Amino acid sequence: MAFITTLVLAAFAAYVGAWYFNAIEGNFALLLFLATVVTGLYWLAERFYFLPRREQAAAKLEASLTERNARLSEQGIKQVDTADAKASERLLMQPWWLDWTAGLFPVILVVFLLRSFLYEPFKIPSGSMMPTLLTGDLILVNKFTYGLRLPVINTKITDGTPLARGDVVVFRYPPKPSMDYIKRVVGVPGDEVAYLNKKLTVNGQPVSKESDADYLDGESMRLLKQYTENLGGKQHKILNDETTPSYVPGASGFNFPGIENCRYSVEGVVCKVPAGNYFMMGDNRDNSADSRFWGFVPDKNIVGRAFFVWMNFGDLGRIGPFQ
Repeated sequence: MAFITTLVLAAFAAYVGAWYFNAIEGNFALLLFLATVVTGLYWLAERFYFLPRREQAAAKLEASLTERNARLSEQGIKQVDTADAKASERLLMQPWWLDWTAGLFPVILVVFLLRSFLYEPFKIPSGSMMPTLLTGDLILVNKFTYGLRLPVINTKITDGTPLARGDVVVFRYPPKPSMDYIKRVVGVPGDEVAYLNKKLTVNGQPVSKESDADYLDGESMRLLKQYTENLGGKQHKILNDETTPSYVPGASGFNFPGIENCRYSVEGVVCKVPAGNYFMMGDNRDNSADSRFWGFVPDKNIVGRAFFVWMNFGDLGRIGPFQ
């Protein structure tokens, strides 16, 4: 078993190493699921096979020790060697290959359940959600609000609360589902979303926004126009760059599912959201690759609702909930 365990651990290490050096496209959910299954099998084997065998061997040694001491006592020898008692402790000790598998199972199981069904941490990689979220923010995502999903295959098993306009959502990037994206829900199924001349309209109703103090983009060291937007009853900040045109660059070459529901012009874009899909946009409206560029997000791609910054090592004041 030690040799087999070495091979199993080496396979996990090789997978992680290949992923780290970009030799393969890793899947952490799958890796965690496999780790849970493998360590769980070792834990069961330890509980019902290996541990009873070690306890049996220790009991046999203890019986042998008791019998020997009894014979020595009959011969008048009162002081006996206790070295065999330490040997009994060694017999009960887990070998290294069980310590690194069965011993880790409870911890891995807790992490798997928490990450799969309750909360999952993410790191914000870009400024597309500024000023709500900044590059380097470490956030928590609620995995049960929109319904529980089976890990790895992402199949929904409970309905939960429907996504609403204004929610900040993590989802699997439609052109490449192995990547996670974060944006704000702007349109739900059946909505007609228009973003023309940098003004957002949903079902013909302009989304209210009020001018706010200019925002200093720490990455580009530029002042950007900042507004307070009220979308779906949720107030949040958005940014606009006056130097960026209103039209969507490269629109003539787009070819995403449902593109027939969208109309592009020099003013921007108008899209009718298909059933079972959502229209997402970043709060940094002129610096966000979102549904205007790659299309709608299917419900099956939804991961969860982002709601809390739990750490930003460059600015501890960022810690807290957000809208």
